[in-house]
Amino acid sequence: MPAPDKTAAPAAGAWTLASAKARLSEVVERAQASPQLITRNGKPAAVIVSAEEWAKKTLRKGTLAEFLLASPLRGAGLDLERQRDAPRDVAL
Repeated sequence: MPAPDKTAAPAAGAWTLASAKARLSEVVERAQASPQLITRNGKPAAVIVSAEEWAKKTLRKGTLAEFLLASPLRGAGLDLERQRDAPRDVAL
């Protein structure tokens, strides 16, 4: 019985680190269609995605102020006043 090929391409987009290193061009090519999971010691370690997918996921959508103004908690009557207590003594 022949030894299993450790660099064989995976069927479901999950690669061992060794097979991903050996076939990096194929990993990148497949990442154009769907994310490719790379495992190390049987555990997920990294995901390779296309540059287009990365740009979509990291695109900033508005400012922090816009996010806070659109919050469903706006106008909910939360008491967000800061406590004005004196600082506590801490032994150093």
